[in-house]
Amino acid sequence: MAARIQIVIDAHDPALLAGFWAEALGYREEPPPPGFDDWPAFLRSIDLPEDQWDRYAAVIDPEGAGPRVFFQKVPEGKVVKNRVHLDLGFSPRGTVGEERREAIARGVARLEGLGATVVGPKEEMGTYWVVMQDPEGNEFCVH
Repeated sequence: MAARIQIVIDAHDPALLAGFWAEALGYREEPPPPGFDDWPAFLRSIDLPEDQWDRYAAVIDPEGAGPRVFFQKVPEGKVVKNRVHLDLGFSPRGTVGEERREAIARGVARLEGLGATVVGPKEEMGTYWVVMQDPEGNEFCVH
């Protein structure tokens, strides 16, 4: 049996990043456990102090195919390039040339509208992509 994959991202504001990545990936914020109408009701039920309710957030693929992305609050800021990053594909497989660049540009523009910033375009070994950063500076690529 294959292991389930969860991607974990350190954050200063887990809810902010969860909102960004839900939109970027076409995911949705994870609903509370069964029997609870919202997260505050669940968190109260486990006696988690209210000042800790912002420690975690998660987003899930509505179709259940992709991995859960979990955001955890950390005190330190990001200081170096990510060792692991996400690649988001907006150009259909097999698309090349100007058609590929245009599809990537549309994806980049949409992500900028959500709060991402462009680091810069890259081209290597005949492949083109754009490096971006999420609202907290975590790098990811658009291809």
